[in-house]
Amino acid sequence: MTAPNPGPIVTDPDGKYSHELAAAIRLAREAGAVVRTFYDVPPTVRWKDPTEPVTEADRAVNAFLVKQLNQLFPEDGVLAEESKDDFSRLKRDRVWIVDPLDGTAEFIAHNGEFVIMIGLAVAGSPVVGVVYQPIDDVLYGASQGAGAFVEEFGERAPLHVAQESNLKKFRLVVSRSHRPALVDSAIARMGLQRERSIGSVGLKIGLIARGQAEFYIHPNPGTKEWDTCAPDIIVGEAGGVMTDCWGRPLRYNQSDVIRHFGVVASNHTQHAAIIDILDEVLDEAGVDSDFGFFDRRG
Repeated sequence: MTAPNPGPIVTDPDGKYSHELAAAIRLAREAGAVVRTFYDVPPTVRWKDPTEPVTEADRAVNAFLVKQLNQLFPEDGVLAEESKDDFSRLKRDRVWIVDPLDGTAEFIAHNGEFVIMIGLAVAGSPVVGVVYQPIDDVLYGASQGAGAFVEEFGERAPLHVAQESNLKKFRLVVSRSHRPALVDSAIARMGLQRERSIGSVGLKIGLIARGQAEFYIHPNPGTKEWDTCAPDIIVGEAGGVMTDCWGRPLRYNQSDVIRHFGVVASNHTQHAAIIDILDEVLDEAGVDSDFGFFDRRG
C-alpha cells in the first residue's frame, strides 16, 4: 500500500493559519499555568471506565480552553475530551479539537510526561496543532504549509523528522501504560531492537517530529480524535506522516471520534513497508480493515 505524501517542511513562513496558531500557543501556555496549580496537590481521581482516569486538572483545563476558544472563534465548533458532545460541531467546517490533559496516568504518577493538546481541523483535515508539556516548558507547534517547530529554553527551532530508511534501525516509541499485544507481534516481524516507552501520544509524536524516533504504532481503538489532531499536523509538517493501521489518512470532526482502525506515525521513509507488515500481522490476528478493532481492546 502506498503511503500518503509527507507534508511540506516550510513553504510559507507566516502561514494561512498564523492567527489561529498564535492563539493556540497562548491558550496552551495559559492552560499550563492552570495545570501547575494542581500538580503538587494530591489529585482527586475518578474513572470514566476501568482504563481511563480523570482528575480535577483535566476538568479545569477543559473548561478553560472551551470557554476561551468559544470566545475567540465563535463561528467554529469545539470538540473537547471532557465536554459533552452535542454534535453541533458536525455543522461546522472548522472545529477545534482539544485534549486538556493527554497522559492523565502520567499526571497522577507525577512524572511530568503529560501534555495539553489543541488542534484545529478544517473540512476534516488537521491544519493547526499545539502540544505543550507544561512541567518541562516544551511546546511543539505547526500550521498547514508553515512547517513545524519546537519552543524550549526560550528559543524556537524548526522540526524535521529523521531520514533513517533502514527499517531494522528504526527507533520505536510506544505507550507506557497502554501497550497492545499486537505491538509485540509487529516488532518481532520487523526485527526491531530499539524502543522507548513514554506516556503521552503528543510526546511520542514530538520525538518523531524532532528526529529522535522513527515511528509509533497503536493497533487498537484506544485513541480518539483529540489524541491525534494536533500531533497529526505537527508530524506532517515536520516531514512525517500519520495514518490508520491500513495506511489511510485520519479524518476529523466525525460523528464517531474513536480511532477504530488504530494509529501509525512515522518519518515516512518506510511507512508503506510498515503498513504492509502490519497488514500481515493484523490479518493473522483476524482484524479486518473494514471493521477495525471494534471488538479488540488489547
